[in-house]
Amino acid sequence: MRTLVCLMLLGTTFAVSGPNDRQLTDPKSVTSQQNPNAKPVPVEDLFFTRLISDAAWSPDGKEIELSTTLTGRANLWKMSANGSWPVQIVQSDERQHEGQWSPDSKWIAFSQDKGGNELWDIYVVSSNGSQLTNLTNTSEIREQSPRWSRDGKFLACIVKPKQAPSYNVAVMEVATHKLRQLTHESDPQYTWSLLDWSPDGKTVYANRGDLVGANADIYAIDAVSGNATTLTPHTGKSSHTGTSVSRDGRQILLASNEKGGFENIALLDVASKKMTWVTDTQWEAAPGEFSPDGAHFSYELNQDGRTDVYLGDRNGQSRKLKLPEGITGLMGPQHFSPDGKSLLLAHAGSNTPNDLWIYDTNTNQASQLTHCALASLTPENFPQSQIVHYKSFDGKIISAFLYMPFNLKRDGSNAVVLYPHGGPTGQSADNFNRTINSLVSRGYIVIAPNPRGSSGYGIDFQNANYQDLGNGDLKDDMSAVQFVLDTGYADPKKVGVTGGSYGGYTTLMAVGKYPQTFAVAVDLFGPLDWFSMMKNSDPLLQQYIVSLLGDPEKNRAIYENTSPSKYVANIKAPLLVLQGENDPRVPKEETDQVVEMLKKQGNVVDVHYYPAEGHGFAKRENQIDAIKRTLDWFEKYLPASGAGRAASGGN
Repeated sequence: MRTLVCLMLLGTTFAVSGPNDRQLTDPKSVTSQQNPNAKPVPVEDLFFTRLISDAAWSPDGKEIELSTTLTGRANLWKMSANGSWPVQIVQSDERQHEGQWSPDSKWIAFSQDKGGNELWDIYVVSSNGSQLTNLTNTSEIREQSPRWSRDGKFLACIVKPKQAPSYNVAVMEVATHKLRQLTHESDPQYTWSLLDWSPDGKTVYANRGDLVGANADIYAIDAVSGNATTLTPHTGKSSHTGTSVSRDGRQILLASNEKGGFENIALLDVASKKMTWVTDTQWEAAPGEFSPDGAHFSYELNQDGRTDVYLGDRNGQSRKLKLPEGITGLMGPQHFSPDGKSLLLAHAGSNTPNDLWIYDTNTNQASQLTHCALASLTPENFPQSQIVHYKSFDGKIISAFLYMPFNLKRDGSNAVVLYPHGGPTGQSADNFNRTINSLVSRGYIVIAPNPRGSSGYGIDFQNANYQDLGNGDLKDDMSAVQFVLDTGYADPKKVGVTGGSYGGYTTLMAVGKYPQTFAVAVDLFGPLDWFSMMKNSDPLLQQYIVSLLGDPEKNRAIYENTSPSKYVANIKAPLLVLQGENDPRVPKEETDQVVEMLKKQGNVVDVHYYPAEGHGFAKRENQIDAIKRTLDWFEKYLPASGAGRAASGGN
């Protein structure tokens, strides 16, 4: 295992820091690194590099369960906690996530859907893979997020019928498969998520919150009667979301935005309902879990799209676990070793795929447990991302990740691609992005902004696009394009855009509202019309749209003005659209409409539908096909500069 000696900062204090500390970036300070060995990274190398989506440490300390794409499907595997070649536990053409060990380490509960339809079932499999049971086996109901009671007899989970707008909390007796729903949400703008069991198994703790994270509370729910008591009473709107209960049952680890709308870590005393703050920051903190001995707890701190993990104690002291720059995160609710002395972490960077690491808190060393990248994908093959800050149209400071290809000349000849993120309540982060790396290694400058509406910068910034989708946030994105042009590297006639989900929506809005700017576009499953989305998408997503735009009847003009369908007639750029046939969030009807409208106008448009895929493409062969189509489309209608392609070895 690779070993990294790390420093831990004892007693870390958080003098208030946050987005207001960002300094503007001079575009002329941006440079392109020189690399005589640079060449396009083969698509297959990127997509045969394995992904790890979640992992859990067995209670006996011997093994790690992980969901990984070693075979091109996200299936369950396990490996020794000391390091070994992973062994596949379950083989399926479907994706498997949220693996959780039973307290005796003999079973793993997990969730699996079919063809990307997000109608998840909960399964249990023996740790040797010999016994597999679908506990729920419902074709029209989602059952997700399994959590074992500490005696191993019950699983708590969340459930949502296909046509329901909200999740609710339920418990299941594992032996009989009998499921009882504990909560019955009546407000479609609110939903439930699972926290944990009490040590005695009599109480299930859960979070009830609105769909945009502005207002949420923690509840103690009687596991028999379903009677629920709020543990975080408050006035006005503020969010309280818990993730872990201490071993003695006395405290809950949570995040709250009571401090000025910024997510901070706190400890909640269950008996008194009083909170003790751990952090005081205006960056975004996210809680992890208590160590088995209850002496410590983990949490993450997201600073401008780069994340670190901290270890805290009940005396209010915190220390940073030092790994390389990028994204260091917690993989799930079972990431402490049984003795509490080590943590299972995930680490990735813009030039480094996600891998599992073991951090020993006694020796302050981090050892790399997995090696997901192909041998050809060394960090030296990819330019390092850069965080840049610029002012938008109204003076707001916006952050973005900028990816500059190797060997570019500052001669205004190069192509630039705008890469908007999904959500809109999401964030571009400093992780390993295979689409971006495919484009950058072929000479395209890529910029991935975090416009208003993004998470990670406080609730006011997140709410700044309320009833204004595709306007203020799109102007922030256009300012990102202008920032790249101001570096002197890019040609204003060579601008493209691509994104998925809300990034696909932004792609459609960009080419519709700024047709003279964009030479080419690739839309991946982006919404076209909010009214048709309110008819065809999953009811939970419909309510999310309402939380962003208001009532569709009272605010018809807002829905019309923020729908890309209003601007389709303006589109000039050749458009490629990629869509999963089973997408429950942005159904294929959205893609059908935009393709039909553009064909009637005589536009250059192409479309490809992927069977048995949902919101995003999970199967490796479809991922490869989608990126190859994207690269071919850009190469045809927006070739990178001649100098850039020559320097990077051509296509």
